[in-house]
Amino acid sequence: MKKLLETYKEKGFNLKNHVVMAPMTRSRAIDSLPNALMAKYYGQRTSAGLIITEGTAPTPEALGYPRIPGIFSPEQVDGWKKVTTAVHQGGSKIFLQLMHVGRIGHKDNLPEGIDLVSASAQKANGQIFTDTKGLQEFSPPVALTEDGIRKVIEGHVVAAKNAIVAGFDGIEIHGANGYLIEQFLNPHINTRTDQYGGSIENRARLAVEIIKHIANAIGKEKVGIRFSPFSTFNDQPAYAEDEVHETYEHLAREMDKIGIAYLHISGSPKIPQETYESIRGAFQNTIILCNGLTPETATQKLQEGFADLAAFARSFLANPDFVERIAKDAPLNEPRMDRAYTPGSRGYTDYPTLA
Repeated sequence: MKKLLETYKEKGFNLKNHVVMAPMTRSRAIDSLPNALMAKYYGQRTSAGLIITEGTAPTPEALGYPRIPGIFSPEQVDGWKKVTTAVHQGGSKIFLQLMHVGRIGHKDNLPEGIDLVSASAQKANGQIFTDTKGLQEFSPPVALTEDGIRKVIEGHVVAAKNAIVAGFDGIEIHGANGYLIEQFLNPHINTRTDQYGGSIENRARLAVEIIKHIANAIGKEKVGIRFSPFSTFNDQPAYAEDEVHETYEHLAREMDKIGIAYLHISGSPKIPQETYESIRGAFQNTIILCNGLTPETATQKLQEGFADLAAFARSFLANPDFVERIAKDAPLNEPRMDRAYTPGSRGYTDYPTLA
């Protein structure tokens, strides 16, 4: 596990180790405002070389879930400044994950008069929690017009600029887990007949355009994107394996052309080795691998050469001092998932450290 603990000074990064804290929705942003409790939470977890925040709404219609933070108002920017200050004091880098949920949400979680949007007007099957009525069916989305797509892109650019003002080292676009970008990538959800639908290149256009515009606005070295090839999470219908492979190979090539800082891959047994190899062959900068890793398996993956950095989620949820525990081979706290998304400090900032 030595490599995990070593500094990572390659491909534009200067991190104190190879360990990344993965983005995790925590639902503590009352009225979508980052707050002092969130600053304490992130400040506790600066054993990571790089922290990627929970998914954060770039625009009001992206809010879908209850109590997730935004980055589209001056008050939200001020709230995030508390977080970035706490993390930098701990010697870690921090990227803000911009998450547009698309059709995965409910109107009760959105501001008054705002609708969910997606590639097409297809309602997702499933339920989502609301603070108003508990679990409810996903709301039906409105299909984005081309003008609406331009506004989505512009909203992401403004959000990325706001993130830099708030003190973030960069941003990560959430292109995984069945949210808006992946809704455009999936041919069963995206039934458009314009330049954003049909071919792989057209369905990938939204992701590529968002990344290009943000890279131009804040610098390509401050941009990453997360993908989850072959995922069916959040009611994504599976599609042909060779088409999935070609989609992510194409995206990796396009991201490499732009020259962004990293790809963040949500790993899965469903992903063929051939796809991992194609992504690695197409993208020259940093690759972060996430999903189900232990310190032992992460070390193995880093040695195999696909990934440059390893990201951990639940391990950081329950262990603020996760890296110290790796170094001392100390036991890990178990996460209290019944408190993972509830308001307040319980199950959030009250996990014990070795100290």
